[in-house]
Amino acid sequence: MDMGLKNKTALVTGSTKGIGKAIAVELAREGVNVLINGRNEEEVERAVNELKSKFPTTSPQNAAADIADIGQREALFERYPDIDILVNNMGIYEMMKYEDVHDEVWERYFRTNVLAANGLTKFYLPKMLKNEYGRIIFIASEEAIMPSGQMPQYCMTKSMLLSLSKSLSKLTIGTEVTVNTIMPGPTLSENVHQIIEGMYPNEDLTFSEKEKQFMTTNLPQSEIQRFIKPIEIGRLATFVCSPYASAFKGSPIRMDGGMVPTIY
Repeated sequence: MDMGLKNKTALVTGSTKGIGKAIAVELAREGVNVLINGRNEEEVERAVNELKSKFPTTSPQNAAADIADIGQREALFERYPDIDILVNNMGIYEMMKYEDVHDEVWERYFRTNVLAANGLTKFYLPKMLKNEYGRIIFIASEEAIMPSGQMPQYCMTKSMLLSLSKSLSKLTIGTEVTVNTIMPGPTLSENVHQIIEGMYPNEDLTFSEKEKQFMTTNLPQSEIQRFIKPIEIGRLATFVCSPYASAFKGSPIRMDGGMVPTIY
């Protein structure tokens, strides 16, 4: 299906690996010129070259920056003042006990996972409204509405993104600009892949068997009993960015594999 996105320009934060990279790839597959973002210049350039090789009709660009840093964000705005699509994917997470989450940790998570995304949105949203077209997506998590208790500092920030998205959507009434949030469930990122392999180092099992064993033991509430593939989130995000998804306004879009019980 042609998503009607050719020649659009998208900034995808944290797009050198994981969910961000999958979103960048799927957007490029639809003819989007993707601005690849990350803090590591070499990793960003590698991802740019990979996209250019796979999708030679597009023009991926290097948008390396630590977007949690105000100065680097402003420098990014000078380089790329106009975009059609903003995917706020970059974020940090780690398992922590509540008693270990000190004020400086709360502040670091708020600054990185919320204020960085808000800073980008505050700059680009007015331009999208003026241009009468734009897509903004925040990548949250099922933890935003069903906290496990293992990452309170992370869950707080992802819940904030849901609220922020809905508030900003109110500013787009009657326009072809949309602001939405995608909430993935447990996803098979490179880091998760390594963790699962490390949990069963001496067992003669395929990765699929290790994955199944992990899900049965640790995430029995998952209805798909496997990790979500980044490409699945990439395709969903691409659709939400398309003209066909204009009816999604301030929507919390779940792709959690059935992790969250439905509340009617």
